[in-house]
Amino acid sequence: MQRFFELEIAYLVIMLFFLAVTAFVTTREFMPKVAFKRGVLGISAIFMIMISIHYILTTQRMEGVVAIFNQGKTVICENKMHRTISQSVLISKELGWRLEGDYFKNNNFKRDFFTARCVDYSPIAPKTVEK
Repeated sequence: MQRFFELEIAYLVIMLFFLAVTAFVTTREFMPKVAFKRGVLGISAIFMIMISIHYILTTQRMEGVVAIFNQGKTVICENKMHRTISQSVLISKELGWRLEGDYFKNNNFKRDFFTARCVDYSPIAPKTVEK
């Protein structure tokens, strides 16, 4: 459950904002009596479906990144700390990185990287042309 809130807290806050706006609008006197019930249920259902899909896709990507890292391959993570030249960091076991829970850690690096912010780094092999 902690992982769910860590990944989805921003979207839950957005959902609460939309629910508050929906509640405000649907309780006005010019709206039909059933507007509040339908509005809140509709917005809740839409957001719950969207948040659930996002959570499932994100956790699947995280599991894929962990599997790739454990195979000894390289993953690439977003680096929001330095926005100058390189905004990404290459992470592999060869470079001294280790996996602790859902975070990549390295003693020589200032910060940890959350696996949800990483993707597979497989350079595209050049296509061969058959003769």
